[in-house]
Amino acid sequence: MSTKQIYLAMSGGVDSAAAALLLRRAGCDVSAVTLRLHRDTDRPGICGSGDDIAVAAAVAASMGIPHTVLDLCQRFKETVMARFAAEYVRGRTPNPCVDCNREIKFGALLDWALDRGADGLATGHYARVRYNAPSGRWQLLRGLDRRKDQSYFLFQLTQFQLSHLLLPVGDYEKTAIRAMAGAQGLANAQKPDSQDICFVPDGDYVAFLRRWGVQLRSGNFVDVSGRVLGPHRGLECYTTGQRKGLGISSDAPLYVLRKELSSGNVVLGPNSALFTRELTAERLNWISIPELTAPMAVTAKTRYSQREAEAVLEPLPGGRVRAVFEEPQRAVTAGQAAVFYDGETVVGGGIIC
Repeated sequence: MSTKQIYLAMSGGVDSAAAALLLRRAGCDVSAVTLRLHRDTDRPGICGSGDDIAVAAAVAASMGIPHTVLDLCQRFKETVMARFAAEYVRGRTPNPCVDCNREIKFGALLDWALDRGADGLATGHYARVRYNAPSGRWQLLRGLDRRKDQSYFLFQLTQFQLSHLLLPVGDYEKTAIRAMAGAQGLANAQKPDSQDICFVPDGDYVAFLRRWGVQLRSGNFVDVSGRVLGPHRGLECYTTGQRKGLGISSDAPLYVLRKELSSGNVVLGPNSALFTRELTAERLNWISIPELTAPMAVTAKTRYSQREAEAVLEPLPGGRVRAVFEEPQRAVTAGQAAVFYDGETVVGGGIIC
């Protein structure tokens, strides 16, 4: 049997470095590739920065693994950053990591690796892939470490992409991964995890939108009855569920309930008004099933950080889906991902609309 030729997306973090160790132990011929994604926010510790590239190159060299830097700045700008800005203009709150995984890591990078004769692409994501013979479909499963599970961000992967994907760290706890890297003397064994959006490293997405050329839409804060409470800074500056930074005084806490594109108003109200029992999603991608043709019981997450909740999916015309929850969910936000699970397996997901 010939040795598998695997390209590994090496980010500079400990997870992809440990993935390289695990692939080598499995007898794979590993080559590392680090993505250059942007230049305008080149700060240490940010995914795709010059600092991360240097760390990845040093780690690869210490392991004797060939290392390549692949510049995808223009494609990243067109497919991730541009969509991020456009979604805010539409009144939504986007998740750029979902777009990056679809368009960049498992789109452009996978194509690049396969063009060079690779048998597969590996990453350091905490999730698992397996082939289910009875259904004839590739499946995406949660990572063993539920605290680090990243299957939520991978719900748009296709059967083709999954068939070429290796996720070596998905079978391990994060503590074991750090210990493994430390035992091998890797310099990034204790490197902190990146938390920010890579092109908004300071968390100030409004400043990014301004640099992008977005003209913030003016309007007023209004209560649920339509009474004007005062002007706001711009429709794009707020997201559903937000409480801080509103600049509105009131006897009781006020939260952003919704944004109205037609009027430019931001509707504020009590926390109790943020709960809903259903959502509609579009841009669906099904993984464990070919399509949804009848109601299906699942658990669902509408944000990465939340626990999944029991729900029933119902197919809608136009390729959309309705999710009806057993218990009301807080701050369901247009533009975020809704991901559906059957036990450990990702059924599929879509974008909340």
